[in-house]
Amino acid sequence: MKPFPVRADGLTPYQPSPSVEGFLRRKLLLVAGMAALPWASQAQAWPAKPIRWIVPFAAGGTTDVVTRLVAAELAKSLGQSVVVDNKPGAGTVLGVDLAAKAPADGYTLVTVANSFCVNQTLMKNLPYDGMRDLRPVGLMGMSEHVLATHPGSGLKTVADLIAAAKKQPGKLSYASFGAGTSAHLSGAMLEAQAGIDMIHVPYKGQAPALNDLIGGQVTVMFGNWPEFRQYVQSGKLVALGMATAKRSPLATQIATLTEQGLPIESNSWNGMLTRSGTPDAVVQRLNAEIGKALQSPAVVQAFQDGGIVSLAGSPERFAAFIRSETDKYAQLIRKGGITAEI
Repeated sequence: MKPFPVRADGLTPYQPSPSVEGFLRRKLLLVAGMAALPWASQAQAWPAKPIRWIVPFAAGGTTDVVTRLVAAELAKSLGQSVVVDNKPGAGTVLGVDLAAKAPADGYTLVTVANSFCVNQTLMKNLPYDGMRDLRPVGLMGMSEHVLATHPGSGLKTVADLIAAAKKQPGKLSYASFGAGTSAHLSGAMLEAQAGIDMIHVPYKGQAPALNDLIGGQVTVMFGNWPEFRQYVQSGKLVALGMATAKRSPLATQIATLTEQGLPIESNSWNGMLTRSGTPDAVVQRLNAEIGKALQSPAVVQAFQDGGIVSLAGSPERFAAFIRSETDKYAQLIRKGGITAEI
């Protein structure tokens, strides 16, 4: 094979001169920069219109309250309206599905709770893939659960509940925020550990379930302490036990279920998701705004007053948390043979 001839300037024929090489490099960088401009401009321009924030629960519950508190702060910092849209139903599947099918532009958000992870195993015909179709943005808050009953039940302790349920198998009932929610699974754990049989009554959110519990339409319910506190303190509800590892500093006078022989821990957490494919810059901006909102004086005070724990963190932390929670609930659901349909 003959060697390439050498030119007078020392370059072989196929090599561009330094000036040409520099020109080509600048052209390539320019083209690459122009290709990135649509994404960059989209991130810089976002948000250019109102944002829809779906809450797959009825208005009035902890998840709704936390969302509205953070949404108010986001509206201030982003300079756009953030419209909270309650879409309860089908164990939160209805509202989550709307977000899963929305454009990937950061203008549709959804608050999810424990049920999002539960439904991955519990629901056999989900219209979306939670891990594929939705992207974690950030955690927001968490509330401890209490097991409560209405005064008309005559129950004062967990032992009273167990005795009454064994005397009337299949007669007493427990409410939940919907099939597959933390309240539902906690009720199922109560049945399994206590060896009793009760009727599960699912509602479209905590607020309507709480109303029926106060009215005596259902016997007991696991629910968020922030909403139950005022009714326990006023005597409209009777706290049978806190579903915490140790006595809650928010309710030191109430014995835990563990103290009474039922090691059940239950809480409600909530966080923000958006459609998969949403630009990284938008997701990071949203996450940063959540962090700032959770540190704002108004939100900090509201959380303190309501007994809500802040859970701010990165999108990556939230993604890992979702995977962990999904695995935890999957084991519980399979072991207990718990099923539900949309």
